[in-house]
Amino acid sequence: MNPRLNLLHAYPFERLARLKDGVVPPADLPHIAMSIGEPQHTPPAFILDTLRENLNRLGTYPATVGLIELRTAAARWLERRFGMPANAVNAETMVLPVNGTREALFAFVQCVVDGASDALVLMPNPFYQIYEGATLLAGAQPYFLNTTAGSGYLPDLDAVPESVWRRCQLLFLCSPGNPAGAIAPPEYLMHALSLAERHDFVIAADECYAEIYLDERRPPPSLLSAGLASGRTRFERCVVFHSLSKRSSVPGLRSGFVAGDPALMARFLLYRTYHGSAMAVPTQLASIAAWNDDAHAAQNRRLYQEKFDRVLPILAPVLDAQRPDGAFYLWLDVGEDDERFTRELFAQQNLTVLPGSYLAREMDGINPGRGRVRISLTAGVEQCVAAAERIRAFVAGRK
Repeated sequence: MNPRLNLLHAYPFERLARLKDGVVPPADLPHIAMSIGEPQHTPPAFILDTLRENLNRLGTYPATVGLIELRTAAARWLERRFGMPANAVNAETMVLPVNGTREALFAFVQCVVDGASDALVLMPNPFYQIYEGATLLAGAQPYFLNTTAGSGYLPDLDAVPESVWRRCQLLFLCSPGNPAGAIAPPEYLMHALSLAERHDFVIAADECYAEIYLDERRPPPSLLSAGLASGRTRFERCVVFHSLSKRSSVPGLRSGFVAGDPALMARFLLYRTYHGSAMAVPTQLASIAAWNDDAHAAQNRRLYQEKFDRVLPILAPVLDAQRPDGAFYLWLDVGEDDERFTRELFAQQNLTVLPGSYLAREMDGINPGRGRVRISLTAGVEQCVAAAERIRAFVAGRK
């Protein structure tokens, strides 16, 4: 067996299951799950209809590179969404379909990292666990960049030692972030790109929450638009990851794309050809329909905005619940041990949240998730309101 498997940590939801083991919640309260970022909004009918209408296309092997129509739809969406000029994104050389960003993030690390060197992969802390697992299995070491209120919940790039940058092969950024929802402004992204150029590393920008933002006047920028604004017309050292799971509420479709530097895309395509991860043609056709339509994404976003509008006033009397800039999480400071809070909330209210410490690692003497919980507002509006009322009652009863 690959000895690097022994380096992997238990996934947060495995730890959560162990934490809840043996606890019997009130039988008269239906369970509300707010621990996982799995969108529960009704999928758009036109996406499902397109999928059903093309099931007969399952009789052929799909090409790894994907249909040019899908790559074109993704390229035009990038330009439309992020205000880039027409044809700034070359659909032939700069876009690849992937089976959801989770699969692609993992595979990209295996493709990029030189495991024979003393490589570091830098990532925000807390972080999406795939970043760390992919790094370890590629033979590199993760280096965690604490994101706290003091740093605006973004990694402080200027605090990274020069010796660390010299070993960096890949920097992960996530904007809007998971779990705090912070949005990296264009100036921040351009600064990251200047560091990448100076120290010869690649930036992987996880932008899967880019369509979930709470201020319609401030849509999150992309690493690609920042690259273009800084004169990088071929998106040198830039790779972005996008998914329909959050944007279109179809997590089970497992559809997304990767876009950026054509030199990196060519090598990633070679890797994926052997990796055997081509997307089924019916899925590609349903994805084309989804990327070509913006109205359903705006409606999806309005539902999240409504949930924050209704939930935050309920929690405000008992918790400092801040409205994030993006994504669909509340990142709450509960003022005590986050595991104990999670376990007792489940025991008393039959409501599951995720301990923040499970999403982070100790770095520079702190775990930036400790004392916090992540609450996912992916359920329906009324269920989120009911959950907020249970949390308020639980917290009020402890004071």
